[in-house]
Amino acid sequence: MLGLVVVAAIVAGGYVMNLANTFNSKSQTIETAFPEEAARPVKASSDKSVNILLMGSDERGGSGQTENLAGVPNGGRSDTMMLMHIPADRENVYVMSIMRDLWTDIPGYGEHKINAAMAFGGVPLVVGTLEGLFDTRIDHVAIIDFAGFQALTDSLGGVQINNPAAFQSSGSLGEFFPQGVQTLDGDSALKFVRERKAFSDGDYQRVRNQQLFVKAVMSRFLNAGTLANPGRIADVVSEFSPYISVDAEFDAATVGKLGVGLRDVRSGDIHMFTLPTLGTGTSADGQSIVIKDQEAIDQITDALRNGAFDDYWATTEAGS
Repeated sequence: MLGLVVVAAIVAGGYVMNLANTFNSKSQTIETAFPEEAARPVKASSDKSVNILLMGSDERGGSGQTENLAGVPNGGRSDTMMLMHIPADRENVYVMSIMRDLWTDIPGYGEHKINAAMAFGGVPLVVGTLEGLFDTRIDHVAIIDFAGFQALTDSLGGVQINNPAAFQSSGSLGEFFPQGVQTLDGDSALKFVRERKAFSDGDYQRVRNQQLFVKAVMSRFLNAGTLANPGRIADVVSEFSPYISVDAEFDAATVGKLGVGLRDVRSGDIHMFTLPTLGTGTSADGQSIVIKDQEAIDQITDALRNGAFDDYWATTEAGS
């Protein structure tokens, strides 16, 4: 989702070519991002929507993950998974967080936690797992190192959030986050989006905090003061691009074209939610898992495939 900041920056800057060159030279390329074509859902030529898989990696492990997973930038850890859907009219952006412990079928491996796909087969298997889950083609992939949260926040001069509940982040350098409005610098932002041990519902609250922070970043960036400041825009692109890895086709030209379509989108048009589930449970081999809500998945699949996500958002609890 934070990659949208770079999209907006490239489009908003008055010197698009310079920003595009910065993005292309500093970001990393995922050379093999997709499964074999024969195994992928077909997308109708008339379907102009865009689906982007966003993954977060935590190189320093501050979020509590212990497994090192292959295929993540800088040898990091698979940590966060979101599916961004941009409808054909480009008037809204929908970002759906997927719980990393969701128990689902991973092609060729049977049922596992969804974040195990990265360890089993790298980015192509993650894409294949999501495409199988929603019977929907993913157009692009972006992986963001958690350290990018820190760099991005500092390049914006801090980000203001409204924290719904006070908590103390874990670790020897833990920080207290009071309830209410506060401004985070880069170091605090990193602690805020990483924390899960402080919450009774663990990863669920961590995902909500990540969504809250990303919305705050977008609000900060998409205000008139930032968009009118080319120096700050250049700083954002320069500081954040090294923390992004994208598929080979998601270069600055493609990002810029998408950004032109999104030029009128503001923070209120960006809708974030978590894939509905049936709560937590235990697998046959004793793992703590998140249980799929197949009815909700079917509804989302229908909305994705039939250009009806605006209707889905308006008529389900996700949009309430």
